[in-house]
Amino acid sequence: MSRLSKYLPFALFLVFLSLALATFFASKPTPKNMRVYKIVKEYSPYYIEKTLGGLRIRKKGDKEFKEEPTNAEFFKRYEFLEKEWGKHHLKLRDNTLYIIKDGKSVKSIELKDANEINFVKNYYGVKE
Repeated sequence: MSRLSKYLPFALFLVFLSLALATFFASKPTPKNMRVYKIVKEYSPYYIEKTLGGLRIRKKGDKEFKEEPTNAEFFKRYEFLEKEWGKHHLKLRDNTLYIIKDGKSVKSIELKDANEINFVKNYYGVKE
């Protein structure tokens, strides 16, 4: 019995370490193409608000919209909202990404390479 209790602290340490790492990797945000993402983010209605209690998701023009997911769910929820918006407000034609607001194109972005095209298709779910 004393042999088993000798290894108990190490076993508990490994269990907690593996749980912490699993939670960390599950809550990491998706990698983004920063050139395209920064331009599109200007037109996205969602933004992150930092408060004393943590992070909050807000929507431009809607004072009532406020989501406070847990830390583990925060980036997944923010990405989900961005992707849903992108499906309806982004169009891809001939290597050009169009940002649409109220039925009109407000910005066009020339995508330079296949990496940027793949990012728009995979992250925002935009089809040509």
